[in-house]
Amino acid sequence: QGPARLARLPLARVKALVKADPDVTLASQEAVFVLARATELFVETIAKDAYMYAQQGKRKTLQRKDLDNAIEAIDEFAFLE
Repeated sequence: QGPARLARLPLARVKALVKADPDVTLASQEAVFVLARATELFVETIAKDAYMYAQQGKRKTLQRKDLDNAIEAIDEFAFLE
């Protein structure tokens, strides 16, 4: 139970990635959970948007060009360009 069940990404892996940043000295479990959950929501959102482009091409498999199309078309993803 608890926050670990609400996140699908392994929190230990997320914490290891956070600690790999030399600017980070300490990260609470709550911060690690929020980062994991935000990452999951981001991946879910961009995958759904990219899937729309795959469907337009009559495909069920996402390709790099589908992600590129989503990044170009959606303002929220402009930081990825």
